[in-house]
Amino acid sequence: MKNTKKFIGIFQALLLLATVSLAQNNGYEVGDEAMDFHLQTVSGSQVSLEGLEGNRGAIVIFSCNTCPYVQAYEDRMIELHQTYASKGYPLIAINSNDEKISPGDSFEAMKTRAAEKKFPFAYAYDKSQEVIRAYGATRTPQVYLLEKESDRYIVRYIGAIDNNYQDATSVSEFYLADALDALLSGARVPRETTKAIGCSIKWSRNSR
Repeated sequence: MKNTKKFIGIFQALLLLATVSLAQNNGYEVGDEAMDFHLQTVSGSQVSLEGLEGNRGAIVIFSCNTCPYVQAYEDRMIELHQTYASKGYPLIAINSNDEKISPGDSFEAMKTRAAEKKFPFAYAYDKSQEVIRAYGATRTPQVYLLEKESDRYIVRYIGAIDNNYQDATSVSEFYLADALDALLSGARVPRETTKAIGCSIKWSRNSR
């Protein structure tokens, strides 16, 4: 009987550990505090949340060079940064794709793409894939809108930029912009999560 209770106790402990591990692997949910990061950008500097000045939060978008969904959104990403950076929400694009699996997403290729498109925002390389594992993004592009509270960054929206990647002129739901406008006005984000549609992450064989 004692051995049975001991076995049940061990099983329950292992089940709890597995559940916690699964939750961690799934990344952030709305309301979670986001980790900081220090990543190399194509401009030669590093970007971090703590290094942002005079901001009210940040728009973190997991991006890349090669995904056609990202390419369709690049001009909108530029416009979002130009509109909201001055209001306290700069955009940070992070490429986490393994360059060995996707050579077009190498750091050198990132520099070329950023120069071609004249990105006004920070474009950083998450070479170790540590950041994307913590955040839990599975697609490019995938948005994490963060609001600054004291020295903490709280996730307020996760998902897509809007509801039409193919045609910017046909967008009828501006998920990210609506969330930003809500935060700026002190209101609750109207839609906190949406499904990110895009390309899968090119994971390193050593990271999964």
